[in-house]
Amino acid sequence: MLCLASSSASPSVPPRPSYPAAVRPGPGISVSHRDLFCFILLTFSVLLAHGEVLDGSDATMLTGRLQGGGGAGGNVRLSVVPVPSSLRWSWPLKANSKISVPETAREHKTVATEDGVSHLPIYDLDPKLAEFKNHFNYRMRRYHYQKHLIEKHEGSLEEFSRGYLKFGINAEPGATVYREWAPAAMEAQLVGDFNNWNGFEHMMTKDNFGVWSIKIPHVEGRPAIPHNSKVKFRFRHDGVWVERIPAWIRYAIVNTSKFGAPYDGVHWDPPTSERYVFKHPRPRKPDTPRIYEAHVGMSGEKPEVYREFADNVLPRIRAKNYNTVQLMAIMEHSYYASFGYHVTNFFAVSSKSGTPEDLKYLVDKAHSLGLRVLMDVVHGHASKNVTDGLNGYDVGQSAQESYFYTGDRGYHKLWDSRLFNYTNWEVLRFLLSNLRYWMDEFMFDGFRFDGVTSMLYNHHGINTSFTGNYKEYFGLDTNVDAIIYMMLANHLIHKVLPEATIIAEDVSGMPVLCRPVDEGGVGFDYRQAMAIPERWADYLKNKDVHEFSMSGISQTLNNRNKDQDAIETTIAQQTTPRSTLDVASEIPPHISSTSTFEHNSQLETSPLKLPIIQALEALLLAERQGAAALRDATDIMRRQIEQSDALLTKTKQEMDEVRKKQAKTDQILRLLISGAQGNPTS
Repeated sequence: MLCLASSSASPSVPPRPSYPAAVRPGPGISVSHRDLFCFILLTFSVLLAHGEVLDGSDATMLTGRLQGGGGAGGNVRLSVVPVPSSLRWSWPLKANSKISVPETAREHKTVATEDGVSHLPIYDLDPKLAEFKNHFNYRMRRYHYQKHLIEKHEGSLEEFSRGYLKFGINAEPGATVYREWAPAAMEAQLVGDFNNWNGFEHMMTKDNFGVWSIKIPHVEGRPAIPHNSKVKFRFRHDGVWVERIPAWIRYAIVNTSKFGAPYDGVHWDPPTSERYVFKHPRPRKPDTPRIYEAHVGMSGEKPEVYREFADNVLPRIRAKNYNTVQLMAIMEHSYYASFGYHVTNFFAVSSKSGTPEDLKYLVDKAHSLGLRVLMDVVHGHASKNVTDGLNGYDVGQSAQESYFYTGDRGYHKLWDSRLFNYTNWEVLRFLLSNLRYWMDEFMFDGFRFDGVTSMLYNHHGINTSFTGNYKEYFGLDTNVDAIIYMMLANHLIHKVLPEATIIAEDVSGMPVLCRPVDEGGVGFDYRQAMAIPERWADYLKNKDVHEFSMSGISQTLNNRNKDQDAIETTIAQQTTPRSTLDVASEIPPHISSTSTFEHNSQLETSPLKLPIIQALEALLLAERQGAAALRDATDIMRRQIEQSDALLTKTKQEMDEVRKKQAKTDQILRLLISGAQGNPTS
């Protein structure tokens, strides 16, 4: 384990630079400001698949990698805070020492034991997890320490997540302020319609943490950047000027009449008279979510937009007795066929379906009908587009100065997209603020996190089959950086909105993914079972009814970690827009008719509710008794078969004796008849 010790008895610590009150700078590294050495290695440990910790002779080599700019490569995990360069590395702690966590960062449910290792409630829920105690305590300590650092430098996690009020373009008294994190840039300008794209009129200044900013006073009492103005961030790196859409932009549009036209960022700041004001409260969290997943653009026979969807589709969803709507493709994505999963602008409402005010109308309309609204959020990767996406801010700098990891680690080979560097302070601010933005500004009631399996593992689940062996979940392949982010995200969401619903799309079955953070889990509410739509589509497209496999259907419906079934909740997905489109022409009319779904999800009001629940409970009890009951039944059947075989053999023998006696009797009768007829031979 590494920690920092002063190079002298009382080091001279340079004062922190002054920053606007609205922005408390977070940790980071700036290539042009080497006076800051920004690494604290919170824990120095490499986790083996069976949960042991390696330490010792490799320490010096790994320290050299860190000091030499090796960054967070491999399995070295970092927490980063700004410290003066007068501090040096030292080795005062043993590898099995307990990390001291401030009292304010401790969770009440974590219990310290005599050996200095915290006891987590998940060990009581699933004793098999205790074998991986080192792994869980390692990530819990990292989580608490990262949360403590955020609270120390930003005030609180909640304040940290309000980054959308600080970064991007925002109004302040008498001025418009723009801030952008771009540590690799050497010069920067804000350009757009408002200055005729002449950036030299609005040159920006850079602080020690790589944040560029500019404050533009109002002109004659009006904002210098009018509502609906096109804007871009122009910066120079290695002598070349490039233009990018601001990372925190809230709206982006493209000239649809021009093929291949680039997207432009749009400053969205409508006057009060044009702002949508929410009129209805959020519906209460249901005991059982019944979710209708929808892509607004393909929700009807004609391409829909937010207001049409709200007025025409939402009432039909409510009439089918759903209580929740999950919206896909809300964040801006330039490639429409990606179904919204290659996000280019994370804070921008997809302009293909309307404006931010239109989306607010949709959410409010849903609330008026008693429908909760979840957002499909993509925080596992981002579009690799350069001119209109975050990838444009990556100009070859180190991972510490980028939104993404560098090299192969920063690229998803299967999805052809970029992968976030969750160890960077400003990346955490960006993603956590993104969640807060959609909750605060648009009143979303929760999220469905896409691609969680890819986030959980360094191999991203590619060419990997999960058998349920716990060593597959807690070892060197585990991406602890991403797990820490998800723990922070889930804690934040439930803190801001206690009745939020958070779903993880995970197909690996990682244990305790859906247990609270303070118990040692990752903090999701539900895991989404994704295999069902594929099975449904395969059967409809490729098989006749007589070829449907009941065992295959049963296996798909129950494809969960049985050890975790009692402590985690799974949502079974029935269909997806993609699977539905794939087999639309193959579905027989009697299956695709609306009558199939007329009584969908109406168990709550059905008189059959009690007997159905009793039957399900009986089936569940039978499943739990499972193997023992099957063995007993098999033994009974085997004994019955043996008894039947013995009885059959005995009966056969008796029949043979009867046949022999009958044959002898027949012979005697023939002799008697022959003698009676005077046959001398007889």
